[in-house]
Amino acid sequence: MSELEYAKRGLIGVLTPQANTTVEPEFSILRPAGVTMLNARLTSSKKTIEERLVDYTHKIENTLDEFANAPIQAVAFGCTGASYLIGQKEEENLCERIKKKKNYPFVTAARAVIDSFNTLNAKRIGLVSPYPAKLTEISVNYWSNAGFEVCEVASAFNSENDFHPIYSLRADSSSDALKSLELKDIDAIVMLGTGMPTLQPILNCRDWHGPPVTSCMLSLAWQTMLYIDDIKPTKENLLVWIRGDDWGERLSSYSI
Repeated sequence: MSELEYAKRGLIGVLTPQANTTVEPEFSILRPAGVTMLNARLTSSKKTIEERLVDYTHKIENTLDEFANAPIQAVAFGCTGASYLIGQKEEENLCERIKKKKNYPFVTAARAVIDSFNTLNAKRIGLVSPYPAKLTEISVNYWSNAGFEVCEVASAFNSENDFHPIYSLRADSSSDALKSLELKDIDAIVMLGTGMPTLQPILNCRDWHGPPVTSCMLSLAWQTMLYIDDIKPTKENLLVWIRGDDWGERLSSYSI
């Protein structure tokens, strides 16, 4: 790739659900210096959230065409719910098809979380879910089918939130749900969804005595940067992200 003025380390394409207000700001905080993101919106006119999530994957190649010939080095799919609904086999096929056609890795948030758990050697997991009960159950099945034992699930869902029950959640809600977990024999925790704000709650856990806490967005950024920098996943480089060694200061100074 020729060097770009604002992407001397790498250029990442990010796909975001149409009403999601969290992916772009969290990715902006998480991405290291010298890395730039281009965003494209996943859109669908389907009526239910489940139908829209699946529809996003059916339209994925048209969405990627929005980047035209920009020198993208990897694309991050910031939509975990779609992976739950299409299942791991179809998700794998989708990633392989895009890599073959576009010649860049297609990184889904769900697969990034799986890689995070495997890197941490975590088998027994806890979930913090922003989803309604039905989608939470589908999510539990996804993680179980991936070989993990889901020991606890804490809900941050609030059907009375403003414009959207997930995207209008505040970090305090996800933090309270995280604190409600009993943490009995749990190896790692993931805060689900790319729409629920998770960075401050994760940073609050950097010195706690509980298991490592990641989120869909944090795992997605970590995994995408592994491709950009061409390095292997290790427990050490993942824990650097979980502790917020690089992005913690940006979070504290971030204003909207």
